[in-house]
Amino acid sequence: MRTQSITLPRSGLFIGFAVLLAFALLITVPTNSDWWQIVVLGIVQGITEWLPISSTAHLLLTSELLRYQGSIGGTFEIAIQFGTVCSVLLFYWRDLLDQAQALIGRGDPVTISTARTLWLGVVIAFIPAAVVGILARNFIKAVLFESPLVIAIALIGGGIIFLWIERTRIARPATTADFTTISPQRALIVGIAQIFALIPGVSRSGSSIVGGLLAGFDRPTATAFSFYLAMPTLGLATIVDLIGSLDQVQAGDWGRLLLGATVAMIVGYGCIGWLLRYIATHNFTMFGYYRIIAGVLIIGAVIAGVL
Repeated sequence: MRTQSITLPRSGLFIGFAVLLAFALLITVPTNSDWWQIVVLGIVQGITEWLPISSTAHLLLTSELLRYQGSIGGTFEIAIQFGTVCSVLLFYWRDLLDQAQALIGRGDPVTISTARTLWLGVVIAFIPAAVVGILARNFIKAVLFESPLVIAIALIGGGIIFLWIERTRIARPATTADFTTISPQRALIVGIAQIFALIPGVSRSGSSIVGGLLAGFDRPTATAFSFYLAMPTLGLATIVDLIGSLDQVQAGDWGRLLLGATVAMIVGYGCIGWLLRYIATHNFTMFGYYRIIAGVLIIGAVIAGVL
């Protein structure tokens, strides 16, 4: 049994998106001349969060190129991830309601078993990166977030790993084609892989998908599991960082955060559907090459003094 997404009615969804975006613009544009930069960063976040190319790396580099001054020590780039959490909640809303009922024992035995297996796996996969992220939060933001070379090396390294996996998996087909066989051991492999996503440039979705592939998942299962894992991972990361940075967040910053998160949510919603359709007939080789090219370009920009 594979969990399928059931999207909200398009008309109601688009109206809701339009109203929220209009409200965010209304409270942000009059007092922030950099509102257009926030929109650009929200678009970048929405596109790159679900693709295995590192949203954090693209956000940090785009912020640098735009000379954006509202980063709040990296808090802005982390906080607008909440928008992409909302996008996956909207995309899988019906599944999530069904699974919530199944977790408390309502439904047929297969559905109950599948939901409990899935969320036990999500919890297990969530723990490693959560623990390391909380313990190393200050180092990650103060050191790793400030180095374009770290981002470039991580992008190139991740690209090479994707290409290697796609070549070696030809002789080792995936063994898991749905959520019913996500064992604790396989979930732990995904969780350990996700630790590396704490390094800007590695990519949270990329690392968890790679972990899933190494654990024996097929591409659609590895990708869908990565989406579910994003809910607690990104949600907690946003909450922890905001709590830890409240003394730096000024009254005018909340409008920026809302606008960035709203744009990221709208764009991210569309990207989830696109990626699921893409991997149905393609592998991740394209993303591997993209990461390597992007990393090389960043190194060139550092040498040229642009970054």
